[in-house]
Amino acid sequence: MYGYFSAMSTHRVVALVLPPQAPFELACAAEVFGAHRPGLPARYTFDVCTEHPGAVPTSYGYDMLVGQGLAALETADTVVIPGWHHRDRPAPAAVLDALTRAHRRGARTVAICSGAFLLAQAGLLDHRRATTHWRMAAELAARFPAVTVEPDTLYIDLGDVATSAGTAAGIDLCLHLARADHGAAHAAQIARHMVMPPHREGGQLQYAAPPHADRPPDSLAPVLDWAAERLHEPLALGDLAARAGVSSRTLARRFADQLGVTPGRWLLQQRVTAARTLLETTDLPVETVAARVGLSSATNLRRRFHTLVHTTPAAYRRSFGTHPPADGE
Repeated sequence: MYGYFSAMSTHRVVALVLPPQAPFELACAAEVFGAHRPGLPARYTFDVCTEHPGAVPTSYGYDMLVGQGLAALETADTVVIPGWHHRDRPAPAAVLDALTRAHRRGARTVAICSGAFLLAQAGLLDHRRATTHWRMAAELAARFPAVTVEPDTLYIDLGDVATSAGTAAGIDLCLHLARADHGAAHAAQIARHMVMPPHREGGQLQYAAPPHADRPPDSLAPVLDWAAERLHEPLALGDLAARAGVSSRTLARRFADQLGVTPGRWLLQQRVTAARTLLETTDLPVETVAARVGLSSATNLRRRFHTLVHTTPAAYRRSFGTHPPADGE
């Protein structure tokens, strides 16, 4: 089963690098899974491997020293492909073989940016949804017609396989995986250490629509912060628009342009995220949790929670909660 790993277990993440390696994509995974932070339990070990151990050139003109070979994938719980510069070439047979054997064994395989091309060559994306950097999406779709490419999506997690767009979307995906493995509170702690904003859902757009030439875009940050502090209240689109000082139609357009979601969808995501944290860190009854996050009733919370998290609040609490449940569920 992918995700919901035991809070006491150590999950081994191995990044497979291919010359010339893009340092930023590798750093996305290393920062989430490999950094040890004061006060935060170490839930992951992080290693790097390559086909031929030794000096591996990077796309920035310097070499990195990698000591482990492909055998490291044999014991990996998660394999990360942090980009692939030579995506237009056939991958080495040994690399494809090691990757497919790791996947068959049950390792989760994760591609950041152009790493999706390696998963596609390995056949791991056939007849499945995937994404990559918007600039390469048409190429991925053309070269691998069996893959359903979603060019506007930040990341897609299918459980055993996950793909992301470029740059910051790689961090979004890694934080999402940490959240799926160990809960929202643990992932939020990692994000705070990284000075990252609240997490972005994978279905959001990779990039915002171009602003109108005659005026700069207006930041949604003030109204988002205001709403996040009032999730327990029955907020509606009109309330957010009034706070922003614009019409409901204008606010909805700004949400679509800047976040790629509707105001209602964004509110629901924030409420479910807040509920996850309360389920993890308190023993409050589900009815009370629902009221505190503005979802009105336990029934509504269960329905919304299942839609976004694909499990029940009770099952989520059993997996991640630090307190025994007080509601007998």
